Amino acid sequence: MEPETREELLSAAERYAETVPIAVDLDAVEWECSDRAVRRAGACLYDRRAARVTIRLTWDAYRSFGWDEFTGTIRHELVHAWEFQRFGESGHGPRFAEKARELDAPRHCRSFADARLRLVCSSCDWDARRFRASKAVKRPERRRCGNCGARYRVEHVESGRRWRTHAGYLVARRKLGNDW
Repeated sequence: MEPETREELLSAAERYAETVPIAVDLDAVEWECSDRAVRRAGACLYDRRAARVTIRLTWDAYRSFGWDEFTGTIRHELVHAWEFQRFGESGHGPRFAEKARELDAPRHCRSFADARLRLVCSSCDWDARRFRASKAVKRPERRRCGNCGARYRVEHVESGRRWRTHAGYLVARRKLGNDW
């Protein structure tokens, strides 16, 4: 039976972690559920002073993926926990990739939400997705294309509204109102 509440998800994740063949001290792992994340299905945080790891699972990602796919996210976060406990650091480099392969865990978890905003270069094919109004979204005139260095525009994906300046951002924000 698939978890139906956040508490059930955390309990199921803890039980599932016990079955994953990785040398992680699960007694030193805390489990949390996030309702805020819009891109990350999970996160692994390390408190070096307390030698504690916190695995934060995203409720909306679980609801989007379902339990079978979400177990990959749990294995992914356990690889981070293993790296933190063993090496004091973690990333998505070769060591992570090798251990993830051993566990059939994704090296990168797919996004579970569509980006609200898009940065689009005026000169080349570069674009970048944004979920929140970052500095690049609010003040695009201060940034350049990540590929060729040209200026770019920002697009609100759902409405198609576009802007190239902070003033344009403010107008779009005001006109979109609750549809932002």
